[in-house]
Amino acid sequence: MTEEQKAAAVNARVACAMIRAMGMQAENAARILRGEPIAYTEEAFDRVIIEEGIHGNAIHRALY
Repeated sequence: MTEEQKAAAVNARVACAMIRAMGMQAENAARILRGEPIAYTEEAFDRVIIEEGIHGNAIHRALY
């Protein structure tokens, strides 16, 4: 895999994580407006980073 392909793969993972996190954030905002408890805590957002493989070690392995 070329350096450009590696970078593109990492960018795709980051985009997926951002889409998931934005959906989670929107759900939390909607729940707050309805006076309900939030659905996603900080741990859930951290899990997205792990599941999408964009934590520091994963990025390092992907690029080097």
